[in-house]
Amino acid sequence: MTGSEVPPSFRLAYVPGVTPTKWVRIWNERLPGVPLNLIGVPAAEAFDMLRAGGADAGFVRLPVDRTDLSAIPLYTETTVVVVPKDHVVAAVDEVSAEDLADDIVLHPLDDVLGWERLPGRPAIERPATTADAVELVAAGVGLLVVPQSLARLHHRKDLTYRPVSDAPESRIALSWPQDATTDLVEQFIGIVRGRTVNSTRGRPPAPAQPKHKPSDKGGAQRKPAAGKTPRSGAGGPKRGKPRRRS
Repeated sequence: MTGSEVPPSFRLAYVPGVTPTKWVRIWNERLPGVPLNLIGVPAAEAFDMLRAGGADAGFVRLPVDRTDLSAIPLYTETTVVVVPKDHVVAAVDEVSAEDLADDIVLHPLDDVLGWERLPGRPAIERPATTADAVELVAAGVGLLVVPQSLARLHHRKDLTYRPVSDAPESRIALSWPQDATTDLVEQFIGIVRGRTVNSTRGRPPAPAQPKHKPSDKGGAQRKPAAGKTPRSGAGGPKRGKPRRRS
């Protein structure tokens, strides 16, 4: 390798709440010679990073502008409300948006749910980030409705969360620039889609293996060589010497 050549690597962006550990582990097992570099990015900045070439692919939140980006939807997250442990909501298994009507529900500027109509009563000011909103919930200022992964990311011992049955949901997808679908991107798509290491998708066909000859075991008889007759007792009729006449 010359001094001007750069060894290959794969840059993977991910938004808060996504845990790419499983896919990174599989990548390292299959492509140990290609480092995978993780890049955390706010959800609102993920698409610009991909377009600018700052990452080869990324885990993002839908919707994705399909004009210049490709995307594979992966899973839908449960939406939950984050509350203090002594709040009345903590005593039930699930709530609806209507159940939160009398509470102040915080709406941070980096909200990812895209509400048509916000639940509860609005706060005087919108928190700058979800992390700030969680701190306000802990201080007793209000409640917060977020995807479950963000509730786990900002977990505190004095807070808990419960599913909200009729809230908008956030969907996670793998996205990459349409004009930069490289071999490494294809490799990562295969990993995310669960293709096995022996999958022929994107790989040259394996050479044909020689067929094994059937074994002689099991009672099969060998054909005698040309010019030779089978020995006595090998299945042919026995012949004795002719008797002399007296």
